[in-house]
Amino acid sequence: MKLQTKLSLFAAAVTIGFLALFVGLLPYLMQRIAFQNTNKTLIQQRNKVLSAIKKNGIDFYLEGDTAYGSYSMLKDEYISLEPFNDQSVSGRLQTAQRIIDRDTISYRILTDTFTVNQQPYLLEIGKKVTTITEDGIALQKNTSYILVMLAVFIIVVQLFYTRYLLKPLDYIIRTRLIKRTFPFKDPKHPLKTTTYDFSYLDASIRALMQQVNDAFEKEKEFTSNASHELMTPISILQSKLENMLMDPGLPDDTVPKLEDMMRIVNRLKKIVNSLLLISRIESEQYTFNDQVSVKRMVREVLEELQHRIIEKGLIINEALSNTVTLHHVNKDLLFQLFYNLIHNAIKFSKSKGAITIKDQTENGVYSIFIIDTGVGMNKNQLERIFDRFKKDQYQREGFGLGLSIVKSIADYLGIKITVTSQPNQGTAFDLQFSRAHLEQ
Repeated sequence: MKLQTKLSLFAAAVTIGFLALFVGLLPYLMQRIAFQNTNKTLIQQRNKVLSAIKKNGIDFYLEGDTAYGSYSMLKDEYISLEPFNDQSVSGRLQTAQRIIDRDTISYRILTDTFTVNQQPYLLEIGKKVTTITEDGIALQKNTSYILVMLAVFIIVVQLFYTRYLLKPLDYIIRTRLIKRTFPFKDPKHPLKTTTYDFSYLDASIRALMQQVNDAFEKEKEFTSNASHELMTPISILQSKLENMLMDPGLPDDTVPKLEDMMRIVNRLKKIVNSLLLISRIESEQYTFNDQVSVKRMVREVLEELQHRIIEKGLIINEALSNTVTLHHVNKDLLFQLFYNLIHNAIKFSKSKGAITIKDQTENGVYSIFIIDTGVGMNKNQLERIFDRFKKDQYQREGFGLGLSIVKSIADYLGIKITVTSQPNQGTAFDLQFSRAHLEQ
């Protein structure tokens, strides 16, 4: 999972979590707020009543009676005023029941006392509890809607800000790491960002890529120069050994020694030629102008290796299409690729085993499979199968360059190569050619 996705999910989860917690506490908070607002309203109404009495006198409410009482049509609110002998009650708020028109109703009540003309009076102002609760529920619903919209807004803002914040990292991954082919030839422009961490990361990766490129160029230059320099003395030594072997006066006991030396020189010459081939491929000295019939080329390879096939008594199952022609390839390199793979399959196949060479086209991708029934490889061997000069315990001949050459050719021609293998069951090479190889 991408870092951006993780951060976005975390931000959304935290926001939703806090929202859920707040929504859970919302009923209690809204009821508390509703009751507090009711208390303030009752106090304000008391102050208005006392102010009116002070201004207009007690008869403004009593109108000649000894007491006063009034309530709204739905009995949501009421006010009562009557003489009272106990002045200990002052500004008390409580929830209590009152009987109004033979209905027992719960009210939030403000009780207070005051004195007019040396006569104490009791003032009660009440508001129905159910009305307060309904106000709290309405306030809760409105608050919930606002919270949900606010949470959605916060999540969207977090998503966009996270994407904006991590945009430099995404650029580094796309341009520096994903689907990069070695050597790195495109110009490495520095990342433009105000975030120091991303700028430092980009600079470090660019420096590392440059170091790898420099090391590769030095290795390539050394391989090329060493191969060219070695080829001249090897050819001279080979020529002298051949002349010595043709000398009729050569002692009999010297001939086997010279023949051993000749075999060693030939091996050395093959190694140098292989290194030269790899060097030329990496230096891009080959063109891509050839058209090749796959079936015809594979049969040419099989003909050259026929003596090895007969020696081991192998069965070749060749099932290639007659109509497939590859374009934009190099004929010599492709021949070498097939030669090395088939030669490798013959080398590691068991006596009287079988080698299968087949192809298929699926979703515009043309694939060739070379499958043997040989000794196979384990996971560790598969990981270093294309390394140079790497030989396993089953290999008794060769120099460990054959499959390295195959990988270099495949990368150069744009062929994807994958290998699957099981010990004592065999190995399968899958060569995948792109749609461009099938189009003229």
